[in-house]
Formats: sequence, C-alpha cells, structure tokens
Amino acid sequence: MTTKPCPFCTLPGERVIDQNDHGLVVRDGYPISKGHTLIVPLRHTGSFFDLTETERSDLLLLLDKAKLNLENEFKPDGYNIGINDGPAAGQTVPHLHIHLIPRYAGDRADPRGGVRWIIPEKADYWSKT
Repeated sequence: MTTKPCPFCTLPGERVIDQNDHGLVVRDGYPISKGHTLIVPLRHTGSFFDLTETERSDLLLLLDKAKLNLENEFKPDGYNIGINDGPAAGQTVPHLHIHLIPRYAGDRADPRGGVRWIIPEKADYWSKT
C-alpha cells in the first residue's frame, strides 16, 4: 500500500509567501474567500497541542504578518481564524495548519455565529433566547 506524500511537506517553493525558522505562509489551494491563507509549521506534526512553545510563537508571528499583508492587499472587513485539530474536528490533512480567512461585508447574509456554524443547529443561539 502506498501513501500519498504530505502536501505541506512537499510544497513547491513558489507557493511560499513568507517564512521563519518554524513555519511558512501560503495561500489556501481551495480558498473559501479572497486571500484565504494558511500558516503551516515546517515540522510535520498533526496537532497544535504538539507544538513547542517556540514553534507556537513563530507561527503566531507569521499569523500577525499574514494579517497585515491581507489588510494591505485585499482590505477585508474581518477574519476567521481556525484550526481543524483531529479527524473529528474535520482535519483532512494530517499536518497542522492555521486558516486565516478574510471576511468581507456581505459575503454571508448574517455572519453572526462565525465558526459556530460548523454545527449549524448550535450556531444560532441568539434567536432562541
């Protein structure tokens, strides 16, 4: 049985937007919004909770820089930041990556609830009170 190589361990260099000692930044290959960006550790690890303190710090520095770049390039109105950590959370690539998803006014009729919509029946808590 052959296994497919990890797509984040084999990224072509031309896809890399930014990088530091422990991570890199690329645009998502299947973006859900204009500028959808991924922050990926260089070390192959599946979980945010397996990162060292230094790796975490470097990835968060890249997240901040990526946000500034998105502000300059696309001028979004907001952001969703997410990590799918484990198959039950929807992780399909077993190499940790942080999604930085620019949001734009009007891209969803009612954006309230944001990431809560991963379980739609639990998302709209405000109209049930």
